[in-house]
Amino acid sequence: MEHILVSACLCGKNCKWDGGNNKNQRLLDYMESMKGKAEFHEVCPEQMGGLSTPRPASEIRVEDRRVVNTEGVDVTEEFERGAELALQVAKEFGCTLAILKERSPSCGCHGIYDGTFSKKIVEGKGKAAELLIANGIRVIGESEMENVIL
Repeated sequence: MEHILVSACLCGKNCKWDGGNNKNQRLLDYMESMKGKAEFHEVCPEQMGGLSTPRPASEIRVEDRRVVNTEGVDVTEEFERGAELALQVAKEFGCTLAILKERSPSCGCHGIYDGTFSKKIVEGKGKAAELLIANGIRVIGESEMENVIL
């Protein structure tokens, strides 16, 4: 049985910064099609790190990799704690793959917002994605699901 870590917001859980979600029907259909072949483990590193929902939007500043929210509060510690806890879940279940929310300061794997809250995307990874990759877990964004063959 394959074990896959997945961003909870993509599964329709209301854990996004604004209290909503990023429900992705293709992901939900994929999860349904994989019943009996894979188990999915939903995580929200931001909530796991101690941030409330809703919460001010956050971005990673390019110049120093600190995570700051729209109110100017540095929430790097919460993001890093959430990343560690997401990694702990991945290790506990032996996850080899993570399907994460693109552009997120936690889960982004092929570009993130630049920290200026201007919607500019730059090369980089979110805190959880970066830690998962560093620990040998393959991380993909929701737009890459078609490439996953188990």
